[in-house]
Amino acid sequence: MADKQTWPLHMKVLVRLLHVYFSVARGMTMGVRAACFDEQGRLFLVRHGYTGGWHMPGGGLERNETAEEALIKELREEGNLRIVGKPQLFHVYFNTNITRRDHVVFYRATVEQTAPRLPDWEIAESGFFELDNLPAGTTEATHRRLAELRGEAEPAHYW
Repeated sequence: MADKQTWPLHMKVLVRLLHVYFSVARGMTMGVRAACFDEQGRLFLVRHGYTGGWHMPGGGLERNETAEEALIKELREEGNLRIVGKPQLFHVYFNTNITRRDHVVFYRATVEQTAPRLPDWEIAESGFFELDNLPAGTTEATHRRLAELRGEAEPAHYW
């Protein structure tokens, strides 16, 4: 699994510049992520073009946007996913991976894919995976969140 220590220098610089910008534009950042399951119980994951590993889809909240609105937008953008029913808020985490001012609102959602998600600069690959056959490189955070959802671990306070 690639982590931020093994990212190419240009990606480290880009991510750092984005966070410097967000620190000026926003005093604190907040994002959303979701464990998205289809009707067969498979989990949807994405592999970004700018960071290593397979992740649950999500992204940052914009000004004047609720967490649920951001979730709907991010799932549509990252996977052509539509939420079926109502997403379930699971937990809020403090994410200190890059900065000390980021929080992640984490949901569980049942979804359907409206069209295949074609690769681009942001999403290199995506797809639904059986829980017992997740792709190599699935992040530790993803594995921890799944254990929490299954009740095998108490929800952590840190992402």
